[in-house]
Amino acid sequence: MLAVILALSLADVDASQLAQSLQKKYDGIKDFSADFIHTYEGGVLKKKITERGRLLIKKPGKMRWEYTTPEQKSFVSDGMKMYSYIPKDKQVIIANVPPQDQATTPTLFLAGKGNLTRDFTATLADVPEGMPAGSRALKLVPKSRQRDYDWLVLVIDPATLDIRGLVTVDAQGGKSTFSFNNLKQNVRLADKDFAFKIPRGVDVVSAESRP
Repeated sequence: MLAVILALSLADVDASQLAQSLQKKYDGIKDFSADFIHTYEGGVLKKKITERGRLLIKKPGKMRWEYTTPEQKSFVSDGMKMYSYIPKDKQVIIANVPPQDQATTPTLFLAGKGNLTRDFTATLADVPEGMPAGSRALKLVPKSRQRDYDWLVLVIDPATLDIRGLVTVDAQGGKSTFSFNNLKQNVRLADKDFAFKIPRGVDVVSAESRP
């Protein structure tokens, strides 16, 4: 079915077909790496921030976001626990990875949590500004209410079904846009790439105990 859909013109492919094809493609991807640019704008402070870094993903549930500019930050999931570390704050926040196939954050979808056709209602959307020409955009609204986002938009290369970008809006009205470059799939990433060692001298906080 994937080959048939890819052979159709873009106008002939509806949102449900595109979601099914993307899920089938993504089911065959075990891991991937990419460079990313993260732009955040709006929210309570009405500001715009652009950050860059490197992303590693290994399904199910493992990911490492290493921000390099303008400041260093690390967000790591080893499949069981999620670690958030901003060196200047001298604090590590630890949370449990959601059970089963729940994607409680948009980035967990990239790590194989959640299913496009089962967990989301898909519609076609306009391609966000700044994304590569010729991209296709799919808006996904979760069928069950999520704490961290109302919807997300996946930006897709229609020829390969590679994910070029991810856009979300949070409860404060802030928009996060991730664009991905130098994408490499099924590169056999090791589990040790997702191990997080808590630095000495930092406070460790459980996300479940925070207000």
